[in-house]
Amino acid sequence: MHDARPYSQSLILGSLPEEDYQRLAPHLEDFELRHAEVLYEIGAPVGYVYFPLSAMISLVTEMLDGKIIEVGVVGHEGMTGVSALLGENTSPERAIVQIANGGVRAKFSVIQEEFKRGGHLQKLLLSYARQLMRQVAQTAACNASHTSEERLSRWLLMCHDRTNRDEFKLTQEFIAEMLGTRRATVSLAAMVLQTGGLIRYSRGLIEVVDRAGLEKFTCECYQATRAFL
Repeated sequence: MHDARPYSQSLILGSLPEEDYQRLAPHLEDFELRHAEVLYEIGAPVGYVYFPLSAMISLVTEMLDGKIIEVGVVGHEGMTGVSALLGENTSPERAIVQIANGGVRAKFSVIQEEFKRGGHLQKLLLSYARQLMRQVAQTAACNASHTSEERLSRWLLMCHDRTNRDEFKLTQEFIAEMLGTRRATVSLAAMVLQTGGLIRYSRGLIEVVDRAGLEKFTCECYQATRAFL
């Protein structure tokens, strides 16, 4: 049964038929995803793919002035490096660990070979690639259309969904980079959410105290992508 497997927290690995999973199993290895660790640089070759279990990875792009903006996130629902399977074996984004915790990795060449078989892994990864494209598009729309408070609440809900934790170790500077805004803007947005009793924020720790309230407060972009989890 899938839930008896190691790594069943990964929706992709946990959804593979037994034969397919056993073919990959010898190539899967535990990997500790550490906060702020860069897994790929923009345009760099993808040597490994990562399946987060209870961690969360940000996909970010960098502007000419050095400004960093998050365009997507990867949690237990997905896999990093999926775009490299569809292109030139390089990453179009920087992949950086946003929330640390456990993960699994495999050599890109192994996943690429299995993908080319045209079996269940290919179907799962193509489906996930479509979901990720939708998330990227929705994130762009959200950044252009909604308030910093709504964007922060959406972002925290996405973290909550993927890590199953109420408390996150996140600095204002890091959040500002991910949301493509200023640190002072994040501070004001966090104050609004805290005053409303939705979160508790202190010394780089954010705690979700009213999940239902955050869902009511956030913009429609959260629900538009939540269905993929």
